[in-house]
Parts: sequence; C-alpha cells; structure tokens
Amino acid sequence: MPMNRWFSVLLLVAACFHPSSWAALEKGDTVLITGANRGIGLEMARQLTARGVNVIGTARKPAEATELKALGARVEQLDVIDERSVDALAQRLDGVVIDLLINNAGVSGGRSSGIEELDFNDMAFTFNVNAYGPMRVTQALLDNLKAGETRQVVNVSSMLGSIAMNEGGLYAYRASKTALNSLNKTLAKELGGQGFTVVVVHPGWVKTRMGGASAPVEVKDSVAGLIGVIDALTPASNGKFIDFQGEELPW
Repeated sequence: MPMNRWFSVLLLVAACFHPSSWAALEKGDTVLITGANRGIGLEMARQLTARGVNVIGTARKPAEATELKALGARVEQLDVIDERSVDALAQRLDGVVIDLLINNAGVSGGRSSGIEELDFNDMAFTFNVNAYGPMRVTQALLDNLKAGETRQVVNVSSMLGSIAMNEGGLYAYRASKTALNSLNKTLAKELGGQGFTVVVVHPGWVKTRMGGASAPVEVKDSVAGLIGVIDALTPASNGKFIDFQGEELPW
C-alpha cells in the first residue's frame, strides 16, 4: 500500500480515538462533584485528587466540609433544589472548563413500604433532589462542559431505580431514581450528537450514612469501581445504565 494511503488510515484510526470522544481522566482535568462533603462524593474527591485531577466539590454547608477542604479541592456552596443556589454556582464558575460532571448529591427519601403510609410531600422532595437536581446542575453548567474535551456527565442512580428489578418498597427513592434514569436517557439522546457521553451509574449498596453499616460494599471499593467505569467510557456508552463493576443494568 502506498505511504500516503497508510498515512490516511492512521489519521482515521487516530480520529476514532480522539480525546473528545474517549479519554480516561488525566492529571489536570477538572471534575465537579455534587454532594462531595461525605460518603461516595467525598471518596471520589479523595481518589481523584490523589490522581492529580482538579476537583470542584460542592456542599450545602461549605463551612462544614472540612475533609473535602483538606484534600485541596475547590469547595463551592450548592443546594441542588434551590435555583438561586444553582445559578450562583454557574456565575462563580463562568469560564471554568469542566471535563466531567458527577451528579452525586441525593437523599434516601421516606422509608414507606406500603401505599397506606406513603407521604406525597416527602415523595415530591425526593424527586426534587434525586431527579430534578441533576438536571438543574447539568443545565446550569452546560457551557462549562461544552468547553471541555471529554464532555462527560455521570449521574449517580441506583439499581433500585430499575423497573425490571423492582421488588417493592421504598416508593419515593425507587421512583426518583427511575425518573433520573429516564431523564438521563433523554439527555443522552439530545447531547450525544454534540460529543457528550451521559450515563447513569449504580454504586452498589455502599457502607455510608445512607447505605447503613450492614451494607456489603466499602466506599473506597465502590468509588474505585466507578472511576474505572468512567475511565472506560466511550461514545458507545452514551445513555447506558452501568454498575460499579462495569456491568450494564436493565431498565
């Protein structure tokens, strides 16, 4: 084959692996993590800063985010259900390139196990945090993400949001995560053509304040798995529902 044709083939292959469409997190990249003051979010900040990634971590009460500050992360105030708080964050981050947004902030919601005790105010609050919150933040920071090369959005969901795997109970939490999964799929369809990779992930049943002491998965193991999933994202991952071990989950 003539040299110029070999060169053309090499250029084509290189284009397929361009960082804008497939790239592991690298030193100097910027990641924003919501709910980064404890649990999974804090451990994400810990593992990523250790890797040389620039972390912007949000907390509703930054003054109390002492562990996050100690990591060297940039700490920003954010309440994902407060539009003024979200808008203020976007203004403070105007012009800041964000390579990856991790929408991690969430609540467990009421523990209602039956229809007779279902609290609809609690359900509305749970939806506001778990489903609408990630969309508010993504919308507000869209220009920041467009300025980056990787253009990745990772929404932390749960296998409890899977309709196929629903075994009952936890009405508010399950439904809010199902809604997040649906919103993620719609967002992935809209932004995929602009070079975005948008996914929902299941971190496992993790030993955190939310997951409880009897949870079988340690926080550091869950986060290491999730970061591995993020590193392996490609354009073909767009719109998928993936657990921390890299397995695709049913809707």
